[in-house]
Amino acid sequence: MNRYIFHIDVNAAYLSWSAAYRLQQGDAVDLRSIPSVVGGNEKSRHGIVLAKSTPAKQYGIHTGEPLMAARQKCPNLMVVPPDYNLYMKASQAMIDIIQRYSPLVQQFSVDECFVDFLQIGSDKKDPVLLAHTIKDAISDELGFTVNIGVSHNKILAKMASDFKKPNLVHTLFSHELEEKLWPLPVSDLFMVGRQTSKKLYYLGITTIGELAKADTDMLYGHFKSFAHLIQSYANGVDPSPVRKNNHPLVKGMGNSTTVKFDVLEATTAYQVLLSLAESVGMRLRAAGFCAGLIAVSITSATFGHKSHQYKLSVAMNSTSYIHQVARRLFDELWDGTPIRKLGLRASDLHTNDYVQLSFLEDYDFSRDRLLDLAVDRIRGRYGLTSIQRASFLHSGLKPVTGGIGVEDYPVMTSIL
Repeated sequence: MNRYIFHIDVNAAYLSWSAAYRLQQGDAVDLRSIPSVVGGNEKSRHGIVLAKSTPAKQYGIHTGEPLMAARQKCPNLMVVPPDYNLYMKASQAMIDIIQRYSPLVQQFSVDECFVDFLQIGSDKKDPVLLAHTIKDAISDELGFTVNIGVSHNKILAKMASDFKKPNLVHTLFSHELEEKLWPLPVSDLFMVGRQTSKKLYYLGITTIGELAKADTDMLYGHFKSFAHLIQSYANGVDPSPVRKNNHPLVKGMGNSTTVKFDVLEATTAYQVLLSLAESVGMRLRAAGFCAGLIAVSITSATFGHKSHQYKLSVAMNSTSYIHQVARRLFDELWDGTPIRKLGLRASDLHTNDYVQLSFLEDYDFSRDRLLDLAVDRIRGRYGLTSIQRASFLHSGLKPVTGGIGVEDYPVMTSIL
């Protein structure tokens, strides 16, 4: 029990980083102190809310809603555009501070990470005092605040960091489960999304404590192997280690393709986007990422270019779901002009140790996850064309477009 895990989560990350930067540049007003949001395009009045201040929240503004709706709720709302380069720099600056105290840092997303302090008890350091030291260092040096959850494993540390905010340290150890975790609604448990919570409510399970004590066989009958995961989390069990990130945080993954003929029909464009989604999804899963933002680009036969993007309410790496979002973006973007080139990009990447489900999505992620993993294994062993969707038969289009495949470099087959 000398192993302590911290989960460090930036409070309202995008807004906090934008606010801190503007104050450093001489702005007199802190965005966090007024009704403000990050998102959209101020000139065109399009887009969605990516992050909001506490005063904006008091107007009923929520993340993911259209920017126009947010303005109607609060006419004097301050809107600032996102600056992803700034966010990456702020994220790395935070990691640099954390690594002063432990080399074992696993970045979970751009605004949160896990930290492992091995044998901290052997030199009589107080983990809560250390958490406050790190929290204060981030606030003093970088100008934004974080919540820190302290426990003996990752799931409890993450749950603890979601307790009361902002700028606080919370503990959640095994002996504190009954007091701090079990009374919470079951929907608050990590990995329990809208559909799962509905099924649990139907079974009479409304709190995390009731899930922890529920009959395991009964849960398995309704949720299969997923039951073991969520019940383990409800009981505070999580053996997964903190793994140091040995790679730079990738900003995004994408592919594009120039079609051999002008695309004149939406159904053909959907097929091309599906082949791109296949490669982008495989690359995300292979690298251990989920994407929070999907973008589609179109180049016309006359070389006109335009693009459109969508912020997901839950980061995912499902091929089918990426394609579903891409089709929606394409329908909003295309005006019927003949198409020469299509592109698909996934960004706002998060590590995929966990998948945070959302009440905003009505989609069977668990089924697609198992299907994608099976297809990836087959293609990894026998090649990209070894398994493909029936819609590509006789279509004249590649079933997987982009990336590096064994058909391009046959000598690599045995290595792959």
